[in-house]
Amino acid sequence: MNPECAIPYFITGLTGIDDDMVRNAPKFHEISEKVLDFMKDTIFVAHSVNFDYNVIKNEFKAIGIDFVLKKLCTVRLSRKLIPGYHSYSLGKLCSALGIPLTDRHRARGDAHATVLLFKKLLNAEGASEVFKSFLNARSQEATLPPSLPRATFEKLPSQPGIYYFKDSKGKIIYVGKAINLKKRVLGHFYDKSTKEVRLCRETADIDFELSGSELLALLMESHAIKKHYPEYNRAQKRTLQQYAIFSYEDRNGVQHLAFNKAKLAPNALITFTNMTDCRLYLEEICKTFGLCAKYCHLQEKVASCSHYRIPQCNGICRGTEPPSKYNQSVNAAIAHMRLRKEHFVIKERGRNHNEVAFVLVQNDIYMGYGFIDGSQQITSSQDLDPFLNPQKDTVEANGIIRSYVNKHPDRVLSISDTTVDLIQR
Repeated sequence: MNPECAIPYFITGLTGIDDDMVRNAPKFHEISEKVLDFMKDTIFVAHSVNFDYNVIKNEFKAIGIDFVLKKLCTVRLSRKLIPGYHSYSLGKLCSALGIPLTDRHRARGDAHATVLLFKKLLNAEGASEVFKSFLNARSQEATLPPSLPRATFEKLPSQPGIYYFKDSKGKIIYVGKAINLKKRVLGHFYDKSTKEVRLCRETADIDFELSGSELLALLMESHAIKKHYPEYNRAQKRTLQQYAIFSYEDRNGVQHLAFNKAKLAPNALITFTNMTDCRLYLEEICKTFGLCAKYCHLQEKVASCSHYRIPQCNGICRGTEPPSKYNQSVNAAIAHMRLRKEHFVIKERGRNHNEVAFVLVQNDIYMGYGFIDGSQQITSSQDLDPFLNPQKDTVEANGIIRSYVNKHPDRVLSISDTTVDLIQR
């Protein structure tokens, strides 16, 4: 088939197929009717079937035709009917079973070897029941990655936590979080996007950790991504932009508050994970301390302030309030921001009904999380130390916690040395 584009060098090196060989070949739309007629009332069989099936399906989709057939995967069938082999790749399986395989990575050679393998599977002991179960419309066999044992998938619980996709060498290639681990993982196998198909083809094992709640799962996932840097994770691998509030004095002796990217903010008073939160906090500071929106840079290029969310200031921008008096209010706001150090615990569900989970924040720094037996008496933050799983205070973790605190303030407990039954169930 003519791909209507240049063939990459590595494909030519792998298959021996170059541009000259396909230059005069028919385009897919020219042979689509023959392909449909040939496949009518058949079952689509391939080694790692989802990859091949989706190639054909997408070609038909590009010309406006829905392509739907039942599928059988000779990798998964082989694992079931002839277990015990170290590798189930087509080449190694054919070598182990004495199946001739010529013209490797070419359609005719691979297809002929797959046919011979399929015949062996049809004649294997118990083949009838296995084939029936695989063709059952409710069966997940054709959905699971070819290299993933079904038993591994079945071990996944329907509980909150994080999961690790691993390749055949045990390397973590993807980390995700879920409220229902089994359901979320299965969602990957039904997703037929190119990235998901590639991920599933490489997945040979799945591990997991229970979290008890979505909040803990989010924090655990963020930590795991930064620790393992998996190939198929994109989010949280880049450094997020932080924003900060800072102060400076102009040539007229007026003290300003302003906000900018954290790396451009000298002597930052307080930092945020996004510009919106930074600006909204500065608006609250303006309202609380009677500051001017113009001199807090919430309004630019105006003669005097008129911010719709901030009451009119005492007149510094109109020349009716002396700088010395205005600066006193600014310095009070600065002192407030410097003293704004939060100490709190978030209480969450544990991994079982006898357990309580917690997230600890001290001096505005995320310290980590932990799990405690519900019968434990926790009377101070120090009592949490033996149960704490220390974590790195990252921009992402702070964003997760701040978002949670805004949505669930009832689960946030202020802490002090005199707090009693801090983690009581």
